[in-house]
Amino acid sequence: MIYLVNAFSINMLDRKAHKIEFTPIILDHAKKILNSSNCQSGIGHYDLANILSAILGLKVEVNRTTLKIEPNDTLIVAQYSGERLPEGATSLPAGAKVEFWVVQILPE
Repeated sequence: MIYLVNAFSINMLDRKAHKIEFTPIILDHAKKILNSSNCQSGIGHYDLANILSAILGLKVEVNRTTLKIEPNDTLIVAQYSGERLPEGATSLPAGAKVEFWVVQILPE
């Protein structure tokens, strides 16, 4: 499964040791992955979901959920950096940015 999330947490893992790979990707690569697959949203913030919808060109649903990822799952992390989003934001505030990362559990 491919998940679009805004953060990675140790709580997403089971209680055993894992090797995890973090790979920065460009926006076009994130779009390609997300548009070519059945992706599930793990974006829990309404305003960020709206902004990501505009950036990615696809509808990002708000889904406040607790994810447990498996070794074959892929996370696309949309890492927001900037001041707190103003209520009702639909675009990035001045000086803010979103960087995209692929996070995968490596096979043992």
